[in-house]
Amino acid sequence: MEHLIIPEGYHSPLTIRETEVAIKEIKDHFERALAKSLHLTRVSAPLFVKPESGLNDNLNGVERPVAFGIKEQNDSMVEIVHSLAKWKRYALKRYGFHSGEGLYTDMNAIRRDEDTDNIHSIYVDQWDWEKVISKEERNTETLEYTVRKVYAALKETESYISRRYNYIEPILPDEIFFVTSQELEDMYPTLTSKEREYTIAKDKGAVFISQIGKYLVSGEKHDGRAPDYDDWELNGDIIVYYPVLDIALELSSMGIRVDEKSLVRQLELAGCPERAELDFQKALLNHELPYTIGGGLGQSRICMFCLRKAHIGEVQSSTWPKDIVKKALENGIQLL
Repeated sequence: MEHLIIPEGYHSPLTIRETEVAIKEIKDHFERALAKSLHLTRVSAPLFVKPESGLNDNLNGVERPVAFGIKEQNDSMVEIVHSLAKWKRYALKRYGFHSGEGLYTDMNAIRRDEDTDNIHSIYVDQWDWEKVISKEERNTETLEYTVRKVYAALKETESYISRRYNYIEPILPDEIFFVTSQELEDMYPTLTSKEREYTIAKDKGAVFISQIGKYLVSGEKHDGRAPDYDDWELNGDIIVYYPVLDIALELSSMGIRVDEKSLVRQLELAGCPERAELDFQKALLNHELPYTIGGGLGQSRICMFCLRKAHIGEVQSSTWPKDIVKKALENGIQLL
């Protein structure tokens, strides 16, 4: 049971049916707040893409996508998306969005290689968003301004749901704390990256750790990132302290996307320069795509956080090992 944390004395005040109602309230409220804050329009998004398009994300660079052949197209292969980071950038151009405008969508994905636990599932549901910016706006100031906008939507949603359900006390701090991955390593040089995240999140309540994917002075990365969507100098994660599980909980990964120079540099550093020949990457190198900022926000994680649930399976329907389901039920955790 090393993948299941059972909080001492845990009991959810909500039944399964009441939980489903609350999930809808959270999702509706946060979606409206995010769209209003960032000037976003909702669009439809694909569940699967063709491998040769280069639109699927490698995430940390090693996860295998779920793939299948399409009978009508001579069994040509398509892949279930891991996320929509690159697709969104392509869509912004195709749909005619201009600087200062953006889109968001419901992204559903299957991550077959995920190690499941209280906060990880093979089923992923998140809000994916992307916004057009100018080349001059590709800087830290734009990144931090946008992080504050996203965080304000999170904090406002927590406040709203705490008024709807009186067992919930707001815990997010008024301001989010900013730190780079290198600054964090300098602060806690003897800790692992995950231990650093926990320590800073518990101290500050909410933190944005930037510059994810690059090598640190120690020779290690804080965490992996695919080389062809985020600019590793201008990205990061929104992480909050979650007292129900006594953990650092990542709610969002976001960043300013690669331009022509950073794409080439990061493909070389990642040892996969051949990806520059894929359709999406070629379009970017040929100056055919807009400069953008974007990210993903975990829908189930935000619901889990706002409702103070002990397991992500309490707010989403997925599949879990039989022993986990049994142990969870014995301890008052009802997995959907």
